[in-house]
Amino acid sequence: MNLTIKKMQKYLKEKYKIIKPEEMNNTQRYFLKLIEEVGELAEVIRKDKRMEDGNIKGTIEEELSDVLYYVLMIANTYDIDLETSFRLKEELNSKRYNHKLKIDNIKEDN
Repeated sequence: MNLTIKKMQKYLKEKYKIIKPEEMNNTQRYFLKLIEEVGELAEVIRKDKRMEDGNIKGTIEEELSDVLYYVLMIANTYDIDLETSFRLKEELNSKRYNHKLKIDNIKEDN
């Protein structure tokens, strides 16, 4: 099953409605957590700690996932559709940097 940004955002929104409804719009907390996770990501990148044998703990993969988690949560607090935002930003970049590649021309791997 494909996992999209839209599905991840919806999942987190539903999850927080159930487990922490009072935290759903705590943008400041999510931003501070994002900064914390970026710091942890910097550390594991410096140490080049990669996932082995399915063990994600303390790895670049784990910290990238954490960073993505908090980016998604911040987007949710503002009701931002990140897929749409990404497309719009890529259109701007395409014009700005004169590149011809379009996201819809990319085929997903099966």
